[in-house]
Amino acid sequence: MLLAAPLLHGKVTVTVAHNDNDSSTPAFRFEGVPPPAAKDAASNAVFTVVDGKRNTLGGDVGVLHDDKLPDGKDQPSANFYFAPGTQKGRLQIDLGKVIDIKQVNTYSWHRAVRAPQAYMLYASDGTAEDFDAQPKNGKKPEQCGWKRITLVDTRLIAGESPPGQYGVSISDSNPAATLGHYRYLLFTIYPSTKADANGQTFYSEIDVIEARPAQEPAQEPQQEPAQP
Repeated sequence: MLLAAPLLHGKVTVTVAHNDNDSSTPAFRFEGVPPPAAKDAASNAVFTVVDGKRNTLGGDVGVLHDDKLPDGKDQPSANFYFAPGTQKGRLQIDLGKVIDIKQVNTYSWHRAVRAPQAYMLYASDGTAEDFDAQPKNGKKPEQCGWKRITLVDTRLIAGESPPGQYGVSISDSNPAATLGHYRYLLFTIYPSTKADANGQTFYSEIDVIEARPAQEPAQEPQQEPAQP
C-alpha cells in the first residue's frame, strides 16, 4: 500500500504589486499579482461591516465582490472605504461553507493618498466553542475562534505612499499548499496613511481563490465483448 506524503505548509507569503497613476488601467494588470478574477469564491459570499462606518460617498460592501472594477482613478461609488477618522474598521466575509483557500487577493485604486492598503487578516472555520463571528474592535479575534493569517501594510513609514493601483496576493510559500480550510475571513482595516486617519483606502475588489482538487483521471471506456 502506498501512502501519500503529508502536504507541508510553508509560511504565509504576501506579494505586493503597484502601478503608478500613468500605468494604471481599468484592467488592473500587475507584475507578480493576478488581476481580479471574473468569478471567485467571494462572488456569492456575504460581506458585513463588523465595526466602523463606511463612507456614504463610496459604494457599499457589494462593490467588493460584484466582479466589476472602477474605470477611473477617483471613482468613489465603485470603491468601498471607511468614514474619515476611522482608526480601525472591521469587515467580515462569510463564504457560506468551509473551503480550501488558495489565495486572498485585494485591490485598490486612487489618484492620491487613498491607494495604499493596510490590514490584518484573520480566518476561521467557525467550529470553535467560543467562536464570535463578528468581534468588535477591542476584542482580540485570536481569543474567540479566529486564526491570524498575516499583516498587509503597503504604507511608507514616513511620508505619503505612491498613489495609483495596488494589488496584494496572500498565499502559502509552498505552491502546492493552501492557506487552510476556512469559511470566514475577517479584515481589520487601517487608514491609508500612518499620519492621518482621514485617509481611508479605496478598496475596489476582494477575491478569495479556492483551491481546485486534483481531477481524477478519465476512465477508459469499456469495450463491448466481441460477438461470436
